[in-house]
Amino acid sequence: MRPFYTKFFLILGLFVVIGIIVPAWMRYLLTIALCKGIIASGVMLLLKCGLVSFGHALYSAAGAYAVALTVKHLGVREILIIIPVGVAAGILSAAVIGLIVSRYREIFFAMITMAFSMAFYGFLVKAYGLTGGTDGLRIPPPTLFGSALPEGYERFVLYILTLIFVALVAGILHKTERSPFGFLLQGIKGNEVRVSYLGIPVQRAVLRTFIISGCFAGLGGGLLAVNSGHIDPHLSYWTVSGEFVFISLLSGVGNLNFVFIGAILVEFIRSYAFSYVPYLWQMILGGIMLLIIIFSPGGLWQIYNSAADRLKPSLKDSNPGVKHNDS
Repeated sequence: MRPFYTKFFLILGLFVVIGIIVPAWMRYLLTIALCKGIIASGVMLLLKCGLVSFGHALYSAAGAYAVALTVKHLGVREILIIIPVGVAAGILSAAVIGLIVSRYREIFFAMITMAFSMAFYGFLVKAYGLTGGTDGLRIPPPTLFGSALPEGYERFVLYILTLIFVALVAGILHKTERSPFGFLLQGIKGNEVRVSYLGIPVQRAVLRTFIISGCFAGLGGGLLAVNSGHIDPHLSYWTVSGEFVFISLLSGVGNLNFVFIGAILVEFIRSYAFSYVPYLWQMILGGIMLLIIIFSPGGLWQIYNSAADRLKPSLKDSNPGVKHNDS
């Protein structure tokens, strides 16, 4: 446990330093990537038990619109209030839809989640009086503890707040992965029938996982809305859900926290690709996905593990205190 927390705080400190030294535009990209990483972490949890959601954008959009509507109609701009509202929206929507989709598996699960997401997209487009239609909604800068964010440092403060929420989610993911519930998810993925023969209610476990993933999506969606300052119905479109699945597969489910690395990598590759080859950036991302599937099905986590395994023998050889037995 201690090595994890040592690495955890070192990486957290590194991200704080990076936020200080990088240009504002790069810090903004990093913030958006971290928000998407929080959303994709919910997809990773579902992948952990063998389920693929192509409708996860619904819960992030629910969180984002809950934040925007709270600001617009209630006049509440306190970030410590509106973010929990977004989380609650993600939990509520996932709980309601989860009662239905938790009964299904494989392609049926993926298609039903996508259908709900597209239905919500249609509602957001048509309900112009409430959601602003395709124009979306503008979100003014939030306040913190009742005060406006420091002038000229608004983006940096939002970056630090996003980083705090990322740290919270990363800690929860670490605990979950090593808890009995985390091993239960692996068991469901491996053989759901055997798990059910043990007397464990599988559908209830899937529903619980779905609600937790909706919680993360609502949190990420709320943070995305606050950081971008504007939202529109595209947040619930199926291609956005596909992006979260892409991030999850790229990261690999071997370590849930690698989802943040995957999200940062995807965001920066897309940004640079769109800048230099605006008509080919989708092809570049697709090519990367193909290479990962062919050469490293376990994603970035598998690449990291392979590199670590190769380094261990070389480190032993370079240590003069280690005696080698040639016999």
